Amino acid sequence: MMKVVVVGGGRVGFFLAQIFEEEGHRVIVVEKDSERAQKISKILKSSVIQADACDPLQFERSGVRGADVVVAVTGHDEDNLVICQLSKVYFGAKRVIARVNHPRNSWLYTRDWGVDVAVSATHIIADILREEASLGDLITLLRFKGGKVSLVETVVEPDSELIGKKVGDLHLPEDSVLVAIVRKEKEDVVFPRGDTVICEGDRVYALTSVSREKELAQILSASSNIHK
Repeated sequence: MMKVVVVGGGRVGFFLAQIFEEEGHRVIVVEKDSERAQKISKILKSSVIQADACDPLQFERSGVRGADVVVAVTGHDEDNLVICQLSKVYFGAKRVIARVNHPRNSWLYTRDWGVDVAVSATHIIADILREEASLGDLITLLRFKGGKVSLVETVVEPDSELIGKKVGDLHLPEDSVLVAIVRKEKEDVVFPRGDTVICEGDRVYALTSVSREKELAQILSASSNIHK
C-alpha cells in the first residue's frame, strides 16, 4: 500500500483519488478551496485536507512528508511547480508527478523543480496522432524507462509477407525483440522462439526502443497499410 497525496480537488484530482482508493492505497487529497474540499470530502473515503499546498507550513500539516507519490494536478502551472519542488526537496516524496496545463510551459517541468514525470494532455494527443501517421498498423501499448522503451502490438494481415516466415528470419532491428504472439484461432499465447512460424491473424507483441519503432513497424507491417 502506498501513501498517495493528490494536490488539487478538481475533476482530475477527484477521479485520481477514486482510482487510488479502489486500489487500496492510503490517499490524501489537498484542496485550497474550502467549499470544494468540503464537497468532495462527502464523496471520497480519502482524507480531504483544506490547505494551500504552496504554503510549506499548510502543506506539511496535510501529511505530505514521506509520501510515496505526490500528484500535483491543480489548474495552475506555477502552483504545480512550487508543489513539486516542496514535495521532493523539503518533504522527501519518493515520486512526484505533475499536470501540465499549458503546453508552452512543459519545458519548466524538470527534475530541477522536483518533477519526476510531467503529463501534458496536449502532447499525449499529439504523440498519438504522430504515431498514427508514422507507424501504420503498429500500436504503442505502453512506454516505460522514461519513455525510451515501448511495448507495441500489430496484427498479421492476410497480405502480409510475414506469413510462413520464422521469427529467426525476420531480421529485427537492434533493441527490438518479439515477446508474445496470440494465435487467432484459439487465442493461444505463444512465446516466440527462432523457429516459431508467423501465421495469418497472429497478434504480435514486441519490446523496442522508441528510436527503433519506425524500423520495426516497416518489418512487422510488410505489405500492409504502412506502405499504402
